[in-house]
Amino acid sequence: MSNNKKVLIIDDEEDIVRLIKTVLIKEGIENVLTATTSKEGLVQFQNNHPDLILLDIMLPDGEGYDVCKQIRNVSNVPILFLSAKTEEIDKLLGFAIGGDDYITKPFSPKEVAYRVKAHLRRAEYSQSESLKETKFKAGPFELDEEKAQLTKYEQVIELKPKELGLMKVFLQNKNKVISKEQLYDAVWGEDSFGMDNTVMVHIRRLRERIEDQPSHPQYLVTVKGLGYKFVIKDE
Repeated sequence: MSNNKKVLIIDDEEDIVRLIKTVLIKEGIENVLTATTSKEGLVQFQNNHPDLILLDIMLPDGEGYDVCKQIRNVSNVPILFLSAKTEEIDKLLGFAIGGDDYITKPFSPKEVAYRVKAHLRRAEYSQSESLKETKFKAGPFELDEEKAQLTKYEQVIELKPKELGLMKVFLQNKNKVISKEQLYDAVWGEDSFGMDNTVMVHIRRLRERIEDQPSHPQYLVTVKGLGYKFVIKDE
């Protein structure tokens, strides 16, 4: 998890804010912002774009629920409610309007810090996953990972999961020699001991699907003693 994450605490109980802030800083989250009212909290949110918000439900100028609703209109930032309300209906309402967690008072500051870090890690992972490339193209081939579909000259080629995995590796590494061990590690994710035959069988099947003449491959060629190369001429 990145060290430059910003956490905003919106709570009017100064002792609680001070305690949480101290523990968060000890846990490596040094950029901690604070607010004691709904209005101030929304200003802090708009000006600083925090990565996570700890939000008290009972505030001097309104309810945290309303703050959550306003934030949810423009952002999916993780929101963790802090509340002395322990009734199940209050917790359900918190989740229903967009809260990601509900922590009841009194609580352990250490537990709050751990929950904050867990939500920050989850949000960071989700963001990185959403940014991952899902389409891979080289020559006449295009692989759409979301659809689990390969096309050649825009014609769909039916492939099994391991064959799709091999094609992804080849499309990402066109014109590069890739060893059987590297292919096995990338696609099967296991120890490559004794895997030669497995890879060879799948390469043969893949050639039967993508090559015009599988016995004389144009794209997926063997590099003797080294592995395979996915040959794509200048595009």
